Amino acid sequence: MQKFCFFILFSFYTLTVFSQNLIQTVRGTIVDVDSKLPLVGAQIVLISEPKRGTVTDNEGNFRLDNVPTGRIILQLSYIGYEGQTIPNIVVNSGKEVVLSLQMQESTVTMDAVTITANQNKGEALNDMALLSARSISPEETNRYAGGFNDPSRILSNFAGITNTQDGSNDIIVRGNSPKYVQWRLEGEQMTNPNHFGDQSAVGGSVSILNNNLLATSDFYTGAFSPEFGDALSGVYDLKLRAGNNEKLEAIAGIGLLGTELTLEGPLKKGYGGSFLVNYRYSTIGLISQLGLADIDGALKFQDATFKLVLPTQKAGVFSLFGIGGMSSFTFERITPALWTIPGDNATRATVRSDFEKKAHLLNTGLKHTINIGKNSYLNTTLTYANEGIDDDIFETNFIKINDERDSVTKKALRFQSRLDKPTYRSSMTYNLKVNARHKIQIGSKYTLFDYDFTQNQFQNEGKTRFPVLDFDENIATIRNFVSWKYRANDKLSMVGGFHNMNVLYNSKSTLEPRLAIDWKLTPSTSISAGYGKHSTMESIHHYFAKIKQANGANLEPNKDLDLLKADHFVVGFEQKLGKNMRLKLEAYYQNLYNLPVENRDTSYFSTIVEGLDFRYVDLVNKGKGKNYGVELTLEKFFSKNYYFLINTSLYQSKYTPLDGKERNTPFNSEYLVNVLGGKEFPNMGKKKNQTLAINAKAFFVGGRKIIPLLRDANGNLAVNADKNQFWDYNRAYENSLDAPYQVQLSMSYKWNKRRVTHELYLNMDNLTNNKGKITEFYDEGKPNKIGYMTQFGFFPNLMYRVYL
Repeated sequence: MQKFCFFILFSFYTLTVFSQNLIQTVRGTIVDVDSKLPLVGAQIVLISEPKRGTVTDNEGNFRLDNVPTGRIILQLSYIGYEGQTIPNIVVNSGKEVVLSLQMQESTVTMDAVTITANQNKGEALNDMALLSARSISPEETNRYAGGFNDPSRILSNFAGITNTQDGSNDIIVRGNSPKYVQWRLEGEQMTNPNHFGDQSAVGGSVSILNNNLLATSDFYTGAFSPEFGDALSGVYDLKLRAGNNEKLEAIAGIGLLGTELTLEGPLKKGYGGSFLVNYRYSTIGLISQLGLADIDGALKFQDATFKLVLPTQKAGVFSLFGIGGMSSFTFERITPALWTIPGDNATRATVRSDFEKKAHLLNTGLKHTINIGKNSYLNTTLTYANEGIDDDIFETNFIKINDERDSVTKKALRFQSRLDKPTYRSSMTYNLKVNARHKIQIGSKYTLFDYDFTQNQFQNEGKTRFPVLDFDENIATIRNFVSWKYRANDKLSMVGGFHNMNVLYNSKSTLEPRLAIDWKLTPSTSISAGYGKHSTMESIHHYFAKIKQANGANLEPNKDLDLLKADHFVVGFEQKLGKNMRLKLEAYYQNLYNLPVENRDTSYFSTIVEGLDFRYVDLVNKGKGKNYGVELTLEKFFSKNYYFLINTSLYQSKYTPLDGKERNTPFNSEYLVNVLGGKEFPNMGKKKNQTLAINAKAFFVGGRKIIPLLRDANGNLAVNADKNQFWDYNRAYENSLDAPYQVQLSMSYKWNKRRVTHELYLNMDNLTNNKGKITEFYDEGKPNKIGYMTQFGFFPNLMYRVYL
């Protein structure tokens, strides 16, 4: 390991290039945040040397030519508007910088403008979100260690958010199940954007999201503003950037995970429209396809993303976007240590299990934005999504004849699942800026799910497959909301409104009030508070689960299942410590109720504890739960070529099923600590055109709560494999195994030539190769007959990119 790291560092430092006059163009548009109308005559000043400035034209466009490469700072000012400082804009020689900026009208009449430096650092772009929200920029995703160029993995750097530590992309927000996170693309709900996902819209080890194509996006962790519904845990509102509408550009990259190409440029000279498209193929899959190597269990995937921007003179702006992918793998002799599969999750010496998986997903849509008068605009979106998952688990029995030979029975299909889920969505949102103090949003969203889902599996000791799911149904929902923002002055803001959720299939509905207040006590101190009622549907397989009755009949008793509901309460305090640092404290309480639980007064089961080991039982909405905690963040934003982020979360996550016993959820890790930092070394090399960046992260988290194996009073294993009796459900989620920790290190070396930028990136995940125990399972092949799923071990990811 030491030699490997030394070699990489030595290679970085010995790179030499020759260039001159390394400059680039910085341009963009500035609009009013509420009306989206262009601001004409807004001033843009480049703070970095050599200082210069410009103003926006009649369409809100600005342009700064011959800007030196490196990091720059822009200051924005406009009479009657709050000034802004935009820091840490990275300028490379190989790609133009195209910005989409917004400014907020001041509630105070001004003849001059006061620039408030760093005013928006870390704040959500959505001005209707006043708390429990933050923006995540592509620059941060590239910079933070452990990100793998993956915008979803970057979330675990922030307070209150962690993942399952098994290598998957699951997101656990404040102790809630990952399946209650809502993913959005261009403002519309989308499928789980991960390859190798599962039927609960969780799981997956590789994201189809690509940082090269994303604009700054927002993530919400609680008490969401009125526009968000059908979510209990978190909301990730992803935005695709527009392509360059003046110049053809390309980004090519090859890495251990994937090989990719991005193209962007104008659709027509002088038109203003643009295209952006990316295609990626798994590098290991490509090597295998070309016959260069035969890699067992290789994760094969490919994905693509595109966005077309089509402006018109009078009919508004249209955009067409899409993101999709395909993936597959075949694991021979799979064990629960590698992947959680349906069934008892035990490994027997005489049984071999093979797992074949295929999956695809697609999200595409047409979005239209048009201004209606001077102070309002209308957003209309039509989207189509399709998600498909095919799972097959084969079982082969072995009978030992002698030390050298086994008798093999016929390979049997133990579990089979076929999911096809086309989804059609339409939405319309009207935004009205009454004046600088009042803003109103009114919206409606319609969704039609077209499910075709079959699933069958062995039941207990049986050797025949039992159909647990078999339905072909259309399920529609309608959601409506109204939101009002009131700014009493530049210090006090309030957002209130209602969200209405309707499930047309079984006539379930809710009316959900929301309220949030933000009060800036001083220019550097603010407090906030909010409340929101939220609801969501349970995973669809529970509604149509076939439950075998005592008389042998197969019934579907859960079709009338109600919505899960929660009350979110949040209070926050923020103190700015100088220009580039802040201290943030936030406390929350989530009261969960109407939770589906098994209809037995001796059962531990609730759907909120479900993972990849699906359980089909008769359910009733009589469960309850609670999540509460406190989060503390100290963040030094990037300045003077370094940054750091330290946060800690103390929390509890509980639920109560019909047995009346309050239990931990499996996601109740109780504490979480993140320590991140990084340093950038610019102006290296003979021509001062090279930049070295080193970033590191350490995190510590409590262990995942588990259902333990059966043991006797002395702690000895007491399972009965012949009767499929493995788990001690009476002790469900009482304790955990190990407390995971990880150290991650990333390094990048970038060098600019006259019209090209090269970048070499190395990320080393779990640098110490710590393999803390996550869960346990019965394994006849082990000396103590106990196997463990552990943390994903050391994983390096090397990537090279060129920007043209």
